[in-house]
Formats: sequence, structure tokens, C-alpha cells
Amino acid sequence: MPIYKWEGKTLKGAIKKGEMEAPGEAAIRIHLRQQSVIPTKIALKGKEFKIALPFGKKVNQRSIAIFTRQLATMIDAGLPLVQSLDILSSQQEHKLFKNIIREIREDVEGGSTFAGALKKHPATFDDLYTNLVVAGEEGGILDNILTRLANYIEKAEALKKKVKSAMIYPAIIVSVAILVVLILMIFVIPVFETMFKSAGQSLPLPTLIVLTMSKMIKKYIAVIIPAVILLFYLFKKFYKTEAGKTLVDRLLLKLPVFGMLLKKVAVARFARTLGTLVSSGVPILDGLLIVSKTAGNRTIETAILNARASIREGETIAEPLGRSEIFPPMVIQMISVGESTGALDSMLTKIADFYDDEVDVAVSNLTSLLEPFLMVFLGVVIGGVVIAMYLPIFQMASAVQ
Repeated sequence: MPIYKWEGKTLKGAIKKGEMEAPGEAAIRIHLRQQSVIPTKIALKGKEFKIALPFGKKVNQRSIAIFTRQLATMIDAGLPLVQSLDILSSQQEHKLFKNIIREIREDVEGGSTFAGALKKHPATFDDLYTNLVVAGEEGGILDNILTRLANYIEKAEALKKKVKSAMIYPAIIVSVAILVVLILMIFVIPVFETMFKSAGQSLPLPTLIVLTMSKMIKKYIAVIIPAVILLFYLFKKFYKTEAGKTLVDRLLLKLPVFGMLLKKVAVARFARTLGTLVSSGVPILDGLLIVSKTAGNRTIETAILNARASIREGETIAEPLGRSEIFPPMVIQMISVGESTGALDSMLTKIADFYDDEVDVAVSNLTSLLEPFLMVFLGVVIGGVVIAMYLPIFQMASAVQ
């Protein structure tokens, strides 16, 4: 039998590595989950682990949502799965995705289950997708499950776009401001300095400060840029460590304005994902394990995994989630009512819809709040530099008069 290398995480977030002889990846996944280890990477020994594809090569979520909805429609219309995959492969324009669909069709045609074929492409079809397909195949409701998946992907992407729109606007404004200031400092200010020297007059303090900054930036620009790149690289390396990710994610949730937005996004994603899984027949413990991977924040992931461990001991879902102090009291109460009435899936969907609207409002408020601050920032930074350079000119004009 082949030997596989694997990596995984314990329920407490510790990273584990090892090697195992097994007939296939599925056997390793089952064994690791029995040991309470969540597998993250599995590959044949001697080969590189499967990693995310380079930028521009990865299949985007919109293409996956369209593929899923079209496949659901074809299956609902009575077309065989192999034929449906063949049609979708032939009409797919994205070359990488076209090859993936073709490989899935070949695997299904060769006797594999649809879920088993999807699991061979973890960079495109995540655990949430494959587990729901498993539930759909076992329950004979694959078309319904695929429709739910398409709805879920579309709503998750819409939520992501809302957050990006809130982040991109201030990032662009600040970046443009920094670029303008650098251009002024490197190319414009030295011209003023030459003019002031030829005039031979004493300069006001703001002008001296700007001239000194211009000299420093111009002299050390070759060091500043590599230093910034190095700091960014070191931060990324630190963030990839267990302690780094835990620290940064905890600090992000405590930010004055962005922290609340991130919490609302996390609650919406948690409720939408778990609601989709539960309504599709996935066991709650498996569902929480999958949801923890899609949390997007280590603090929230840890809270979900701790809740899962408590549920295994016999507690309800609401109790350990309430103790985490991550989820708002309203969410805990609604989950508790959903558990007691047997309508947890519909209650989670209502929570997700509510928090989607809350994210809309938060993004709108954030944009309105940032606009005056950004205007003040631009006025102080760029306006301050311009005024400092024109002060000596005003003094010269006064002296002439």
C-alpha cells in the first residue's frame, strides 16, 4: 500500500504531522477524525502537498455557483449525472475548471461516487461542498442539495463583496495620499528648497520640518521601500504561525469600528453555513467541524470547536456558544428556541438573513463615518505640506509690500 504524508489540527488548534500507510486518502481522513484530528493536507510521500493554485488560476466562486445551479437543473430534469457533467464540461470556458469537470466525469463513469470524485479537487470543492453532496447522494435528493449549495455560494459571495467594498474605499484613499506625499517630497519640495536658498531668508518652523523630511525620504528611499516589503513579509510569516494568527485575529475583533463589522460577518457566515448543513441532513457535530474551517477567524474557530467538544459531552448548542462571548445574546436565544422546537435549520437561516442586512447597514455606516475622517486626513497631510511650502512665499510677499 502507498504511504501518505499528512498534516492536521487538533480540536484545540495544535498542528500535527505524520506519515501513514493506507489504501487511499479516504482511509486516512477517517482514521485522523477518529483521533480528533482535522486533516488539512494529504499527499503521497515524495510528492508535494496539494496547495492553493496561483493567483488567476484558481476557479472563482461565481463559476462554481453557476456550475452547481446548472447541474441541479439537469439532474432535476432527469438527465444522468455523467451526461450532465459531459455537457457542462463541453460548455465551460474556464480552461482549468473545464479539465476538473472532465476528470470528475471520468471518475464517476469509472464507478466513483460524485462526492468521492469531488474530494480529489479540494482547492475547488471544499469540505462543505463535498459533505453536502454526500448527504444528497445518500438521501436521493442531490438536485435539492445542489440548489441549496448554489444559493449558499451566491449569498456568501455577496456578503464577501460587501465587506470588500467597505475595506477598499479607505485603502485606496490612504494609498493615493501616501503616493501624492511621496511625489511631493521627492520631486516638488527640492525645487522649493533651491528657491528658498537663493532668496536667503529665514524659514518658518513648518517649512524646515517639511524640508528635513524631504531630505530624509529622498536619501533613504532605497532603504525605506525594501524595509516596508520586508516588514510585510515578516508579518505574513508571523500570521501563518499558530500564535500569530491567534493574536492578530483576536485584535481584529477588538478594533473600534471594523471589529463589530467582522463579528457580524462571522455570525452571518456561521448561521448560513450551519443552517445549510443541518437542513441537508449533515450531523450537527460534523456540521460544526466544517463550519469552524469556514469561520475566517481563529478566535471564532476556537469558540466553535470548544462548543463542539461541549456538545459531544451532552450540552445543547446554545450553552457553549453563549459562554464564548463571541455570539450576541439574540443569536444564542434564537438558536436555543430552534433547538427546543426542532426548527434549528430555519432559525439559523433567519439569523443569517438578519445579519446579512446588519452587514449592509454596518458597511453603509462605516463608509459614512470614514468619509469625514479621510477628508480630514487628506487635508492635514497634503494640505499641511502645501501650506508649509507656501509660508515663506507669503512672508516674501509681505516683505515686498
